[in-house]
Amino acid sequence: MPRSTRPRRTWQYTNDFKAKAVELSQLKDVKVQDVARTLDIHPFMLSRWRKEYREGKIVADKRTTLTGLGKEKQELGRLQKLERENARLKQENDLLKKWQRYLAEQHQSALDSSKDTEKK
Repeated sequence: MPRSTRPRRTWQYTNDFKAKAVELSQLKDVKVQDVARTLDIHPFMLSRWRKEYREGKIVADKRTTLTGLGKEKQELGRLQKLERENARLKQENDLLKKWQRYLAEQHQSALDSSKDTEKK
């Protein structure tokens, strides 16, 4: 495969975005990994932003961070609820597939045994 000659693209995030992410990750009952997954960033990046935020390197406009924080927390909770429901539905679907396979095997074995009795 040919090698790319163009440099890799790196994403540039604004200080407001970083500050919102950090403040959202510092809320009670919210995990850093969940925030990172929701924002589609790596958890190590969010941890680095948290460190820079503590050191004062990341400063955001207070108007933008405080207004959207409650809404983002609700959205994160909604997303977590949907992920749990999705996992439950996948388990149910797998169970139904196994049950269907079991019934098909039982039906096939019943057909095979009835053919054996007809031959005798």
